[in-house]
Amino acid sequence: MTHKELLARAMAARAHAYAPYSRFAVGAALLTRSGKVFTGCNVENACYNLGICAERVAVASAVAAGEREFDMIAVAAGGTRKISPCGACRQVLAEFGPQLKLVLGDGHGRSKLVGLPRLLPMAFSLRPPLPKRRVRPPGAAE
Repeated sequence: MTHKELLARAMAARAHAYAPYSRFAVGAALLTRSGKVFTGCNVENACYNLGICAERVAVASAVAAGEREFDMIAVAAGGTRKISPCGACRQVLAEFGPQLKLVLGDGHGRSKLVGLPRLLPMAFSLRPPLPKRRVRPPGAAE
């Protein structure tokens, strides 16, 4: 998938944003290493700090589907300014794709391609990650 195609998916996701307070709708489209695309949009809340950014919605959707390796994410807002993820989103993205490519888009489909290390040069990390824990269904034998 090209970065332009991924940006188009982010722009489409933006249409679903719930942003009644800021009126700043954002969409994101996350491409996994397996070739799947997960989209997200920002979801605001009257208690402002409970809102969630489009990028983290896309990451959470991908993780919930079992994906853990990401190649590229496109982020788009309206207007003529290309936006980049906030600091919290940058750190979440670094958890799964320290070398992730970002497509920063505006509302007209224009974009800029940058690497996550440029936006978050000293990301916090506890690598290597802890071993994966097996989740047992309720009632399963230990």
